[in-house]
Formats: sequence, structure tokens, C-alpha cells
Amino acid sequence: MHDTLTDYGLLPLGSTAIHQGVYFKVWAPNADGVAVTGSWDEWEEAGTPLEKSATGNWQVWLKEASDGDEYRYLITRGKQILSKIDPRAREVTSSVGNGVVRSDTFDWKDDAFTLDSHNRLVIYELHALTFAADANAANPLEGVAARLDHLVRLGVNVIQIMPVAEFAGDLSWGYNPAHIFAVESSYGGPDALKKLVREAHQRGIGVVLDVVYNHFGPSDLDLWQFDGWSENDLGGIYFYNDWRSETPWGNTRPDYGRQEVRDFIHDNALMWIEEFHMDGLRYDMTLYMRSVRGDDDPAAELAEGWSLAQDINNKIREKYPDKILIAEDLRNVSALTTPAGDGGAAFHTQWDAGFVHPVRDNLIKREDGWRKMQEVGDALLNRYNDDVFERVVYTESHDEVANGKARVPQEINPEDPLGYHAQKRSCLGAVLVLTAPGVPMLFQGQEFLQGGWFRDDVPLDWHLGEEFSGTVRLYRDLIALRRNLKGVSRGLTGQGINIHHLNESENVLVYHRWSEQGPGDDVVVVINLSHTAKQDYRIGFPAPGLWKLRLNSDATIYSPNFENTAVGDVMATQKEADQLPASGTVAMGPYSALIFSQETK
Repeated sequence: MHDTLTDYGLLPLGSTAIHQGVYFKVWAPNADGVAVTGSWDEWEEAGTPLEKSATGNWQVWLKEASDGDEYRYLITRGKQILSKIDPRAREVTSSVGNGVVRSDTFDWKDDAFTLDSHNRLVIYELHALTFAADANAANPLEGVAARLDHLVRLGVNVIQIMPVAEFAGDLSWGYNPAHIFAVESSYGGPDALKKLVREAHQRGIGVVLDVVYNHFGPSDLDLWQFDGWSENDLGGIYFYNDWRSETPWGNTRPDYGRQEVRDFIHDNALMWIEEFHMDGLRYDMTLYMRSVRGDDDPAAELAEGWSLAQDINNKIREKYPDKILIAEDLRNVSALTTPAGDGGAAFHTQWDAGFVHPVRDNLIKREDGWRKMQEVGDALLNRYNDDVFERVVYTESHDEVANGKARVPQEINPEDPLGYHAQKRSCLGAVLVLTAPGVPMLFQGQEFLQGGWFRDDVPLDWHLGEEFSGTVRLYRDLIALRRNLKGVSRGLTGQGINIHHLNESENVLVYHRWSEQGPGDDVVVVINLSHTAKQDYRIGFPAPGLWKLRLNSDATIYSPNFENTAVGDVMATQKEADQLPASGTVAMGPYSALIFSQETK
């Protein structure tokens, strides 16, 4: 039994529980007929027919259906009869199962969390399944929530979760989305994700979600030839049906030029913000949204992909100005973070290949003579549109520790990834990330020297957090300085950087960071990327007076294997050095860093 559609025409696509029934609406412009069947009619073979509108949408209201019912669409085109999951189902039983009618009745408990300003963020990227290992939880997302206290103690204030949209099977990085409106069923479904966000917000941690719009699938993909139509035996109404369909992940690029597909992706992005209270989105590999082959060939540009990102980002910026929008493009394109009004894609920030590659390369080189401090310095200075926070800086991400590459400690010393050199130089990497201009990001387990390479079937070894508690403490102390939690290092949240000392022969780099300058603001960071300790080494300071030692990465509180080189506060005198008005001498342990600042007056 179904009712007239007169009162329901403005309801959204998908399934909506309303008036003691359910309204079903699906886009299938080339279908000859569409019916819906489900648990309410015991999967009756013919189902209940939907009515077609002039827009290509099919719709029906069913009194018999209710919240929690499973359902599928039966789509007829010529002799074809296709059984399909609703593309906008908010829940599925599995990637090849059924859609589930699901109302949004989640209790957010007055959640009013607001993300901190972007210059004070420290992001922690994680993969739900492997991060949640041994958390004694019902599902991975609940397991992540159970480990939030570790992140609170560490000091990070944003978690960035690798994709959780329903994917094929139960093991995946998440970059093969089968149903982008549904949360992975093996992760606990939509309520598990909402609970995680609520728990994170209650602890002062924002949540950014990784989304994949450069391709769908390619497996378990009910969107493929959804209503039976296609050209060139390609994907049909949701996809390009010509050479533009090609991606590194199959011929599954969405048709960014078709309004219904643009709406599909736009509505999905807004769903994560509005229904799941996400604090931002990280777009996977935008390069393949704006270019067919991921190169600079003008003939292969996808202007529609660029404009779609503009439309979504502008809408989120307009309605939710406290959110953060992150691009992974890795081609150092300033236009990504340029306002749409000036032709840009309107992201707030982007992953910075100009930082990670030279910094990693110089950390993992075996011989000190092979290192190039100028490359490290240039990485520190890289920026977009003259705004340092338009880039995300890191030495580890899910891409940088897989696909033929390993964790930084593993790359430093594959034979002994927990040994002295791996500890020392990976800790130097942490110092560079957390003192560099930009939005710093860590990858799960980095704080306790997780080795090997990232795999979705190998959980984090949480016992390492106990064995290398000193390394965890180093990260905690660095994060506290980066966020200026003690009021003595505001400069690390600022735009200013001056590399005033670069010594290639000694592998020493010294830089000054500032926001407004002066006591409590100016920070001086000293990097010794060599195995040789230094004594009475003169460096410049921005002002005379007492400079307090805030961190010495060589201290044995961070590892009993470290030298604990005697380093103290520095009394800088009005003796010019490094083109600065004051200077003083410091001692440096091998492969170590020092951080100084002045007390506020």
C-alpha cells in the first residue's frame, strides 16, 4: 500500500522514515521501471513500484515500511532486471548486502565542540581497525574511542580518520568506497562513528574524516551501470563513459560534469559535517579530481572536478567557518588553497610534498656526509600563498609508510629499527615536524617507534608505548610546546621563521620562530643532524638575555640510550652572530635538537 506523493516531492533522495511509513526516492533516469522490496514484504519478488518524475527520480511512500527495515531496489530496463542497494543508504548490512532504513535519532548530548584555530592544531592520522587493536571493544570505532585517553595525554587535538565509508570486505585502508553514504558495517555502522565523534569532542579532540571522491570502488560497486544504461561498456550514469573514466584504481571516476552526480558528492560531504559533526574533511588525491592522468597536460584537465571542489568547499566555509578542509594533491599547487573567487579550490590547507620528501630523505640517509642541510632548510621555508598554515607537515602518513616505503625508524636502520640511530633520527624528525611552520601531523604509533610498514591486517603494537615511554614523553613535550600550552612558545603557532644558521659541513641548522616576537613568543630551534657532539658552539639569538632550555632531545628521560649531553640555559650577550643582535654558545648531543625561549616579562 502506498500513498500519493503530493506531500513528499521535496524530500531528499534515499529512504526517509516519515508519517509512520518510509519515503523512498532514487535517481534512475534510464530505467523503464523501479520497484522497492524489503523485510516488510518478506522480499516479495515484484516489490512495490515507484512513480517516475520528469527529473528521472522514482519515488514512493510505503506505510508498511519502517525504520530499521532492510531494502533493495529492483530496476528494470528492457530485459534487464537489476537488484541494487540504494546509493544514498545511510546504513548497509554489508557492501553486497542490503540497504537499511535509518533515521538520525542519535543523542549528541548538547555537543557544541568548536575546532581550535588552525595554527594551534596537531593532527593524528589513524586507521580505525589497526589503531583499535586489543581495545576489548565491540567494533573498531568503539576501540578508537577506548584509546582516546592516550591521545589526550599525548596532547593532539585532532584525529584524522582514514576512510570509513562502506568498502568491499572487512580489511581495507578505506580508499575503495562501495557506498559513500554508509559507514563500514564491520566498523560498527553510523552510530559507532557518531559515538566516537561525541567521545572525542568531550575530550577536546576534533575529528577530520578522509573522503574519496576521485574514484569509487572499484569492487562491490552497485553504482556501476546503476539503471542499466552505459556507453562503451563503462560505468553508466554515475561515471564518465569515455576516456575521462580512467584512474589508477579502475575506470570509476565520477562524472563531475553531471549535476546529479555533483549533488551526490556535495550532499555526501555535507552529510559528514551535519549528521556526523565532523570538524573537517581531508580529500584523497585531489590530483585525480582535477586531472585525468594526474599530470600537467592541459588537454587532460577536469575543470568540472575543480569546480565541484570549489562548490563544496565554499558551501562548507560559508555554513561552517570553524571547519578545516584539507587536500592531498602533492604537487605543490598554491591554487588549491586559494579562495574560489580568485580561481582557487578553497581548501584551507594541503599535505606538503615539499616538506615530507626532503626531510625524510635526509633523516634516513646512512652517512652524515650525504645529508644536505639546505634541503632541510628549504623544506622548513616552503609555504603557499604566503601563509604557512596552508600546508600540513609530516614525516609519516599512511602513504609514506607503505607502498614500498616503511616507517621512519625502519628506513633509518632496517636491521635495528628500535635501536640508537632509529630512535635518535626519528626523534629529530618529530622535532622538525612539530617546530616547522605549518599544521603538524603524526601517523598512528609514530610516538612509540612503531616499525615495519603500514598494513591493514597488522595492528599497532601498543606494548611499544610502554617499552618506549620516553619517546612518547618526547612527543608529548614537543606537542605541548607546539600548542604553547605553557605560555612560553607562542612563536611556534606563528607565521615567522628565519633560518639564521646553516652549517653544511657540521650538519647544523638553527632557526628562529615567532608570532609577534618578544619574550614568551620567540623560539630558537637548534638541529644537529650529525653523529658528532658539539661543545661551545656559537649561534645567534634574536635578543640578549636569558634563554631557557625548553627541550633537549638528547636527555635520558627520552631514552636511556641517549648521551644526556650537559646543556643548560643560555645567557645571550650583545655580540652579533648569524646576522642577529645577540649570541651565545650551546652544547649539542649527537643527532639531537634543542629548543629555547625567553620567559614572559
